[in-house]
Amino acid sequence: ESGGFAAGEYVKQLSQQSDGDRDLQEHRQRIQALSEETAQSLKRNVYQNYRQFIETAREISYLESEMYQLSHILTEQKGIMEAVTQALLLQADRDDPALGARRAAAADPFLPLSAKDAAANEEGRQRTLTTLLEKVEGCRDLLPESPGKYLVYNGDLVEYDADHMAQIQRVHAFLMNDCLLVATALPNRRGAYRYDALYPLDGLAVVNVKDNPPMKDMFKLLMFPESRIFQAENAKIKKEWLEVLEETKRNRALSEKRRLEQEALPRPAPTPPESTNPFDEDEDEEEEDEPSAEEEVVDLSLEWIQELPEDLDVCIAQRDFEGAVDLLDKLNEYLADKPVSQPVKELRAKVDERVRQLTDVLVFELSPDRSLRGGPRATRRAVSQLIRLGQSTKACELFLKNRAAAVQTAIRQLRIEGATLLYIHKLCHVFFTSLLETAREFETDFASNNGCYSAFVVWARSSMRMFVDAFSKQVFDSKESLSTAAECVKVAKEHCKQLSEIGLDLTFIIHALLVKDIKGALQSYKDIIIEATKHRNSEEMWRKMNLMTPEALGKLREEMRSCGVGNFDQYTGDDCWVNLSYTVVAFTKQTMAFLEEALKLYFPELHMVLLESLVEIILVAVQHVDYSLRCEQDPEKKAFIRQNASFLYETVLPVVEKRFEEGVGKPAKQLQDLRNASRLMRVNPESTTSVV
Repeated sequence: ESGGFAAGEYVKQLSQQSDGDRDLQEHRQRIQALSEETAQSLKRNVYQNYRQFIETAREISYLESEMYQLSHILTEQKGIMEAVTQALLLQADRDDPALGARRAAAADPFLPLSAKDAAANEEGRQRTLTTLLEKVEGCRDLLPESPGKYLVYNGDLVEYDADHMAQIQRVHAFLMNDCLLVATALPNRRGAYRYDALYPLDGLAVVNVKDNPPMKDMFKLLMFPESRIFQAENAKIKKEWLEVLEETKRNRALSEKRRLEQEALPRPAPTPPESTNPFDEDEDEEEEDEPSAEEEVVDLSLEWIQELPEDLDVCIAQRDFEGAVDLLDKLNEYLADKPVSQPVKELRAKVDERVRQLTDVLVFELSPDRSLRGGPRATRRAVSQLIRLGQSTKACELFLKNRAAAVQTAIRQLRIEGATLLYIHKLCHVFFTSLLETAREFETDFASNNGCYSAFVVWARSSMRMFVDAFSKQVFDSKESLSTAAECVKVAKEHCKQLSEIGLDLTFIIHALLVKDIKGALQSYKDIIIEATKHRNSEEMWRKMNLMTPEALGKLREEMRSCGVGNFDQYTGDDCWVNLSYTVVAFTKQTMAFLEEALKLYFPELHMVLLESLVEIILVAVQHVDYSLRCEQDPEKKAFIRQNASFLYETVLPVVEKRFEEGVGKPAKQLQDLRNASRLMRVNPESTTSVV
């Protein structure tokens, strides 16, 4: 349960403290029981409130529909009331024109005032703002003096935790015409506050919170990516806060729109000073001949452009990534052939901040810390939007990291079965299926980004190394038999060939990663055969084999036929006798079995290892026959030894040579030289010179 728990250290400590295998088995059973108990507990917790969750979701859906209808009704009523009010005001203006002019001047702050009234109004607002802000510590540097900044509304609020609805602190909020300042009350100084946060109105959203006693008179402020909940003193003050916030945001957007319209108007070019240079007259005449190009004006007063930053915030908060990127593409298309003016730069700065936020969210969606379920297709949404944002390299890197973590997790979750071959079948199926799905998804997502394919090949190689580590640990480190290892390698190669469907061949990587382990397995099995052959040679009596029953003789014939010895019948005698030594027959079966299993593991890098191992094994039998032939004095046994030598040289060695050539594709000169060297013995069998 602790965050710094290290499984490796825990197991190491258990191993040091345990007396033997029994204690480790008990610890393992205890941990496994704890794991099963935890899984059952989690399952119960998931399904316990499932019905309530469905009912809550349904109620939320109903509430959302009712809120939408209520909002629509309120909007219609507001429009009707504004229309009635406007009609009444127009009627009054017709009756009294002077009263209408005064009302218009008071209602619209943007109408021109007299210089004296404007100065007095501005001075009063600045004085009020300065007086209030002197009570807030730490905000003087954050609020630069601006001639257009003034205080709109302020009041005390109580902040609550958004998750647990627990009271956090008392604050005082100052609403200016362009921002909202939140300050916390100082405990020992009445009427004094400390700066807490400053939020521009452009990125601020106000949400009404439904009363749920005892939690009432609350509203929420949304500032991506955070949100805060405040409680007013009563319902009236809450209503005032909601109305004044919306009205101030509306006035702010309207003033910003008018400012952009003013900046977009063409300005007359300044008249250059008269020059006293007489030579400038000719240049002026030439310039007059050329038509002056009027600078193109960028219209940023469109409604969708004004609302673009807020729309992007909403799309990011609602995880509508496609909608956010569509808005960015629309803006880029609109500004593609427009000049870069100062308003365009300011708009770009606001949009770039949202692009960074969107990129961070998409990067988090692709991080391995997120859920890895769903396969490669689950990442398609985030990857495609990153590519549309021009982040194809980052999308490729994060996609491959996500898939590497998924493949590693899938391999770790495989249970190690008792049968090695069964585990290898499962391991190959999980790994190569995941690799194939990843390759297909990569080809779909990055079809137009050819430069990313090299990164996929590098990733596939590193994933193959992870697979080979798990494969070798189970097959070669556990000292499995050569036949089992050959079957496991064969299964891995067959699964690897599936990747050729998408034009990817990783067989050579498997060969390069497995060559060391296979060499070790071949040499280990070679040593076992040599030791067994030497042990049989030490007990050799050079006697014919008596198999006792025809069934045993038939079984031996079948085994020799499967080894490639087709003329074995000429070495059988009457009844159940075989005119060969038990040592030579056992050597033949063991050597041919080694060759068959080794050919299943064969690839070019193992050619010399396999050939040298075969030569060493054969030399043990050849030297023993040669030594026995030279040392034996009994004529009958000597003839029997010569018969075994003839079987070994004229039957077994050609079969080994032929099978090796069939499996490898080319003859082995070392085996030919070894067989030709036997002619010395057949030409002069009485010689005491060693053949080898």
